[in-house]
Amino acid sequence: MDSSAPSPPSVADPLADQPIERVSRDGVDFVLLGTAHVSRASVAAVEALLEREAFDAVAVELCENRARAMRDPAAFAQMDLFQVIRQGKAGMVAASLALSAFQRRLAEQFGIEPGAEMKAAMQGADGRGLRTWLVDRDVGVTLKRAWRSVGFKDKLGILAGLVGGLFERDGVAEDDIEKLKQGDLLESAFREFAEGSQPLYASLIGERDAFMAARLREEAAQAPSARRVLVVIGAGHLAGLRRHLEQGDAADLAALNAVPPAARWPKWVALGLVAAIFAAIAVMFRRDASLGTAALRDWVLFTGGLSALAAIAARAHPLSVLTAFVAGPLKPIRPPGLSSGVCAALAEAWARKPRVADFERLREDLVDWRGWWRNRVAQTLLVFVLVNLGTIAGEYIAGFRILKALF
Repeated sequence: MDSSAPSPPSVADPLADQPIERVSRDGVDFVLLGTAHVSRASVAAVEALLEREAFDAVAVELCENRARAMRDPAAFAQMDLFQVIRQGKAGMVAASLALSAFQRRLAEQFGIEPGAEMKAAMQGADGRGLRTWLVDRDVGVTLKRAWRSVGFKDKLGILAGLVGGLFERDGVAEDDIEKLKQGDLLESAFREFAEGSQPLYASLIGERDAFMAARLREEAAQAPSARRVLVVIGAGHLAGLRRHLEQGDAADLAALNAVPPAARWPKWVALGLVAAIFAAIAVMFRRDASLGTAALRDWVLFTGGLSALAAIAARAHPLSVLTAFVAGPLKPIRPPGLSSGVCAALAEAWARKPRVADFERLREDLVDWRGWWRNRVAQTLLVFVLVNLGTIAGEYIAGFRILKALF
């Protein structure tokens, strides 16, 4: 044999340099694999671990809703948009879609399905007849807890993170994608703000570490035969999850899964402002009917006008624009929960009923920010968000003008 012949190229070990931790707790060996949610290397690492080692169960950083959507992408088409709007969930659905668009855009840049490593873990478990444990907290609960745990400045940070993720068009190097192993999808979307806000970081990362550790122990207690478990999680959770498992501290799942009540003072401030404005209008009518008429006109024009302009910015149907204009000034007599945004969004969903294709293409359309105006489902949610913001702006501008005229 010719010793000078070149040797065949070696195949890189898919587990080399992958963040893997091994923890034993309550008689169960947990193999923790940290992944990047848009990384080919993470998919290969999941497949390699399942091939090389024997496991009794596979746990993934998913909740029921996310797992269902991943297993059956068409399931999203079954969403009842009217019910979403009526139940006050339109804002949360819009936020979840914005996060999904952020992840998908990163993933599609390199031709990999978002969350492919989680899907590979579930498919690997199914193919081997293993149980799949869904251990993450619902993303809606996480976002609500984050929103309600922080002050006004950090709320602006959350909004900026969502909006910035939609409009960021710069390409991302694959090496930078791999660096997401140092973080988490939610943290990466709000990185600039989470780093400077302990409550925000706790809601997005810390609480979920404790939640997933508690869920792992709960699942293990219910399945005594599961002695070796592969745990596939975003690498930003690796250190925290390992610490909670090693320390054996049992988190209160019910407490971590509860949505804190919304702060009441913003509602009372808003109601107080409207009460003050209409008290001022009443005083102005007593002084001079023309003065009161001018004040009432300002209220209608600014609240209705800016609501309608916001609907136009969302490219809403003319009926939705008219609904926004009428609903905007009616805040003092609107039933609780029936905001101008809800009224306009319901009109939009009725006038431009979303087609099956809109639901089927929703996630793909939102990769490009212009898809929010192209897809009827997304556009209806956009009408909800923008009209509410337009109404709020109109209330404050009209209130300032009316109170200034009074004094």
